[in-house]
Amino acid sequence: MNVGLTVGEAAAKVGLSVHTLRWYEQEGLVSPVGRDAAGRRRYRSEDLDWLQLLTCLRGTGMPVRDMRRYAELARTGDATIGERLRLFEEHRERVLERIAELERDLDAINGKIRFYRRLAQ
Repeated sequence: MNVGLTVGEAAAKVGLSVHTLRWYEQEGLVSPVGRDAAGRRRYRSEDLDWLQLLTCLRGTGMPVRDMRRYAELARTGDATIGERLRLFEEHRERVLERIAELERDLDAINGKIRFYRRLAQ
């Protein structure tokens, strides 16, 4: 019996392309995935959780080098908890800065919308 999802099913489940998922594996971002009796990859729920985290980190602009570092630290174990915490705190600060930039940009766009609505009346 095949337990877990195929590479295509896993990629679809977390919103990645198969190519990206395989690239994540090649880059060392994903631990080796279990295989079935025929040697095909089978992704478990823990693998999907990890892939969803990677998708979140990438979506918030974390550089691949930081994602790779996090993966290495996580695989090392509890001795790296402090370093992992620092990595996430630093990333959170970058995300908050980006949100502030986007809010400033949105204010400018909203100003233009108000301007053109007044002209269109």
